[in-house]
Amino acid sequence: MPTSRMEAFSDGVIAILITVMVLELKVPHGTTWDALHESLPTLLTYVLSFVYLGIYWTNHHHMLMASGQVNGLVLWTNLHLLFWLSLIPFTTGWMGENHFAAAPVAAYGITLLGAALAYYALQTAIIRVQGPGSRLATAVGGDLKGKLSPLLYAAAIGLTFTARWVSVGLYVVVALIWLVPDRRVERTITATRPRSEPVQQPLDDGAGGAE
Repeated sequence: MPTSRMEAFSDGVIAILITVMVLELKVPHGTTWDALHESLPTLLTYVLSFVYLGIYWTNHHHMLMASGQVNGLVLWTNLHLLFWLSLIPFTTGWMGENHFAAAPVAAYGITLLGAALAYYALQTAIIRVQGPGSRLATAVGGDLKGKLSPLLYAAAIGLTFTARWVSVGLYVVVALIWLVPDRRVERTITATRPRSEPVQQPLDDGAGGAE
């Protein structure tokens, strides 16, 4: 079956998650900059989670650009990814409301770790359907960032009860790693596209992570 329906459903879910997060932001009681002080932790966690959801949306789009067909296993694996992403608003709010306390920071890391492993599983399932010589497999290559990210999340979770700010810093570092533009999928699609197929110029979003 084609990927269009799965992509449209995933786009809708991610859009709803971002909407839920922004609706959870509380308006400060006051008209000065000092009034933002209490809301600052919630605002910072919102920004971090917005970046993460943007990274997943961009990379999910790039992944499906290189995928021609999906099967039932891929659909369920995609739902598994969306499950973990759907927990991000909850753990974001918990961490922000409690000013980065240890347990919420750990829960946030567990959510990110689950999403990273689910994304890797989805990528693996698509490659299994298409074969090791597929466009996605060629584009992914060694997937260094995909393998490094879960290790950093696991380290951050382990540090939450002794150095929670280091854990938060590691979450930021992983986000920055994925924000570095990487056009492997787009280059691979362009290189392997049949000559009769029209070439669409990709938008330079500047912050689409690597697959």
